[in-house]
Amino acid sequence: MFDLPVPFDTLARGLVLTTAALLWVVVLVRVVGLRSFSKMTAFDFVATVATGSLLAAGAAAASWQAYAQVMIAMAALLAAQVFLALMRRKSEKLRALMSNTPTLLMENGEFCEPALRMTRVAREDVLAKIRTANALNLADIRAVVLETTGDISVLHGNAVDEELLKGVKRVGQSRD
Repeated sequence: MFDLPVPFDTLARGLVLTTAALLWVVVLVRVVGLRSFSKMTAFDFVATVATGSLLAAGAAAASWQAYAQVMIAMAALLAAQVFLALMRRKSEKLRALMSNTPTLLMENGEFCEPALRMTRVAREDVLAKIRTANALNLADIRAVVLETTGDISVLHGNAVDEELLKGVKRVGQSRD
C-alpha cells in the first residue's frame, strides 16, 4: 500500500490509516452532531456499533480502494442516521416503527411481574439498578422504567411528577 518493506508497510498502514480514520470520524461527528453516537433508538445504537466496526475495517484496509470504501460507508451510515432522524420527526408511523416504548417495571415499591416477563428483565437486574441509584428502601421507589435505549431509570423519593411517566407503558394495568 505504501510500497515499503513488509514490516514498515504494516506499521505505516496501522498508524496512518487508523489516525486518518479517527480524524474522519471526528469530522463526521462535527458535521452530523452529537446525536451520531446517541442511544435514542435501536438504529442509533446500531449506527454507533457499525461506525466502530467500519473504523476497525479502515484501520486494517489492504488497499486504498478498500480504505476509501470504508470511509464512504461511514459517511453514508451517518447520513442515513440524520435522514431517518429528520423523517422520524415528521412521521408518527416511522417514529413508532423505529422507537421502543419505555416500560414501567416497578411502581410505588411493587414489581410489575407482567412487564418483567414481557421485557425479559430479571428482578435481580432491577434491584442492581435500584442499589446504584442509592435507594435505601423499596417503599421509596416511585417508578423503575426500562427506557427506549435499554437503560433502566429509577425514580425514588416522596412523589413523582406524572409528566415524567407520560408515554410509559404500564403492562397489565388499565392505563396501557
